[in-house]
Amino acid sequence: MAKPTQFLPLYLQVKDLLIQRLIDKLWKPGMPLPSEFQLAEELHVSQGTVRKALDEMAAEKLVIRRQGKGTFVAEHDQEHSLYHFFRLRDEKNQRHLPHSTLLNIALDNATTLESESLQLQDNEQVIRIDRTRALAGKMIINETITLPARLFPNLDLDSELPNTLYSFYQREFGLSVVKVSEKLTAVLADEIDQQHLNIVAGTPLLRALRTAYTLDGIPVELRITRSLTEDHSYFIELT
Repeated sequence: MAKPTQFLPLYLQVKDLLIQRLIDKLWKPGMPLPSEFQLAEELHVSQGTVRKALDEMAAEKLVIRRQGKGTFVAEHDQEHSLYHFFRLRDEKNQRHLPHSTLLNIALDNATTLESESLQLQDNEQVIRIDRTRALAGKMIINETITLPARLFPNLDLDSELPNTLYSFYQREFGLSVVKVSEKLTAVLADEIDQQHLNIVAGTPLLRALRTAYTLDGIPVELRITRSLTEDHSYFIELT
């Protein structure tokens, strides 16, 4: 194993090396990793050190441990995206899979907010997606999603996008979302909200501004949602 440039516990050095392989796409979503014994032999460390590194990666949802089968690179699916990133719950504290309706998708010039959030260069274009989302049959979310066009080459602007986008990003473009940051504010419904959510002017909404990042810290999506919270609330649990 290469000599580290700064001191880190050995298991963290191993973890960094394994994460770099994910970033370099040497191990792709769903692929099995070599066994702990093989990795330990290759990196000249103990199996215990490898196990500790993999345990941390599993806790961070980067890999999945399957008893009797081994360790696999984590991949987004509908359930993972829902329970890991979707935070609205009903009055009984239950989550429901949102159903999306695509309103528009187009290539456009970036706004100042989009450029800053996505760390775009001058004159970079974006793909902007407008859609609504329903929970339990009720339309409650008005959503705008912005993607850097250079990261999504050949995205068919006439196609019907899937309900769960993070698995789509990973499967079609090799972009795995592993972290998001969100800013929440209270706003009042505007004309577009009225039209899409069938509500009156001035209805209180929860606005969430979310930026999604890949494993190597590249921002790949800006998502602005404006949600009705009469029957749902934003839930987060810290441990």
